[in-house]
Amino acid sequence: MGAPHNIKRYGETWPQYRIEYSLKELELFKNIVVLSGGWAWHFLSPEGHTEYKHAHDHKDIDMFVHPRDVAEVMSIMIQNGYKKVWTRYDTLPSTENFRRYEKIITRSDHKSFRITIDFFVREVPYRKVKGWNIIEPSFLLTLYNNIHSSDKCWAVQAALTLLKKQIDPLDREELVKIPAQNNQLQ
Repeated sequence: MGAPHNIKRYGETWPQYRIEYSLKELELFKNIVVLSGGWAWHFLSPEGHTEYKHAHDHKDIDMFVHPRDVAEVMSIMIQNGYKKVWTRYDTLPSTENFRRYEKIITRSDHKSFRITIDFFVREVPYRKVKGWNIIEPSFLLTLYNNIHSSDKCWAVQAALTLLKKQIDPLDREELVKIPAQNNQLQ
């Protein structure tokens, strides 16, 4: 479970370069993975939304890979400069087939940053959203008990409320609005 948010920081946004470079990297995998976590919420949100840090977690890219597609995803990663990164979870007993890969991106201003991809080998329920394979929101919410930790993000909280009311969260403004602006979910 994620730590409570510092509401004084609610206006902070993700740097645009991080969004742009991550989207470019995601294009490599567009038709063979299912996006989860912050990037699933990103595509479920209305187009052109503000990239608030507390709405969607863009620190990494979470994806599910069907077992039949692992070799193809691995090949794409290697061809594009991704390297395996060991985590503390690699030595723990788990039923989850989890891998982490990273790539250092150097921007045109010569500053560097890291793109981290966490991928899980498993078949999961998904749907096509804006041309992307996105994990089903109701299933995604169940993952905040074990593999995702940002359960306090606005999209998660809004989706929980919307789904309880049997409202599909796709393209709902509530996924990207500061909670004080979410007075009543419609």
